[in-house]
Amino acid sequence: MAFDQTTIFKAYDVRGIVPAELDADLAYKAGRALVLVLKPEQVAVGHDMRVSSPALAAAMIDGIRDQGADVIDIGLVSSDALYFSVGKYGFDAGVMITASHNPPEYNGFKICKEEARALSLDDGLDQIRDIALAGNFPEPEGGKRGDLIQKEILPAYIEHVLQFVDTARIKPFKVAVDAGNGMAGRTIPLLFQHLPCELIPMYFELDGTFPNHPANPIDPAAMVDLQKTVVEQNCDLGVAFDGDADRMFLVDEHGKLVGGDITTAMVAIALLEQHPGSTICYNLICSRSVPETILAYGGRPYRTPVGHSLIKKIMRAEDAIFGGEHSGHYYFRDNWYADSGLIAMLAVLSLMSKEQKPLSEIVAPIENRVGSGEINLKVDDKPAAIARVKSHFVEQGAAADEFDGLTIEFADRWFNIRASNTEPLLRVNVEGDTSDAMEALRDDVLTVIGA
Repeated sequence: MAFDQTTIFKAYDVRGIVPAELDADLAYKAGRALVLVLKPEQVAVGHDMRVSSPALAAAMIDGIRDQGADVIDIGLVSSDALYFSVGKYGFDAGVMITASHNPPEYNGFKICKEEARALSLDDGLDQIRDIALAGNFPEPEGGKRGDLIQKEILPAYIEHVLQFVDTARIKPFKVAVDAGNGMAGRTIPLLFQHLPCELIPMYFELDGTFPNHPANPIDPAAMVDLQKTVVEQNCDLGVAFDGDADRMFLVDEHGKLVGGDITTAMVAIALLEQHPGSTICYNLICSRSVPETILAYGGRPYRTPVGHSLIKKIMRAEDAIFGGEHSGHYYFRDNWYADSGLIAMLAVLSLMSKEQKPLSEIVAPIENRVGSGEINLKVDDKPAAIARVKSHFVEQGAAADEFDGLTIEFADRWFNIRASNTEPLLRVNVEGDTSDAMEALRDDVLTVIGA
């Protein structure tokens, strides 16, 4: 291949176009390299519904076995179910074949170590990359090929997530769920068998070509059908999942989108009732309203960088009960610090049941500021642009920190600007106490960047 395959090994996973950038041969080599780096005895392997996933999973499994480790094949599952299987059953590592929310021509791998600990580029994924691309593999110790064991784990996963709430307290809500033809189409029906709610299913057919809309609920365009269904069917709640069903976004009963940071605050309220005084992590892109809500409900807010592997490490160090991101990722201590959109959804249903209020009325006192949403800008020289922005606003007397990218704060407004880990983009998030405050700051930032 003329293509430089090192570039598909991202900060937190492997992702590329099949077969131009990622093919079965690389999957096989990555499987062998994984065994050499992590030295596991047993590796759980799952895959999503993408057209290329079964072949990539088969190649990955062959590579792992040829290097001497046993494979527990858990089949067609969501990413959060893969993490559960590694944590619950004590497997030494896990691989999920998925490209999450990317277009259908993409695929990739999410790799974790024991206890569902995420593997990142600076924590072993770089070694797997180098060994896989070199393609030189020693014979396994003893020359024995690993065994292959089939295991069904979804019923146990559903039983696990149900333990996070008292289902007897949940009211008989009418809930529209948009699976986007992704893995939620498999997990949601199993979950709702145990809930008193009426399920309105949307695009539950597993189809890796995504015939209805991209399985990327952070994109407002992918939420239009769900918003319409919620209003037309008089639903209490709308829920959308991404392709591998680890991320989750909400729509209130009026069809209004609810941000991932506001959902983080609601899940925090629900969990702080069960675990008073606990630490809750939130990333620095979240609204100022998130730490304020955590404090108001007796919790300890802890600000983190963006990125699941970083957040999970911090959560372990701080014994945080929960962590949330604006991007719709929600992490739970009692879920091996791994993501679960299902648990987050159950927490919101539990909160709605307790408050006996529509979702919009629960959201209203939390969502009391105005955000720009994430603005993505193509910039040739990202470091120079960030330096230019910092100089401009520090000269105005603003507080600046470089904890993750650059955050500039005024009393009534703030913004963060970060370079993307995976694309040639600057990501800008602006928030103000009022629309005027947000828009003035947003326009000033974009002018300085030159956008």
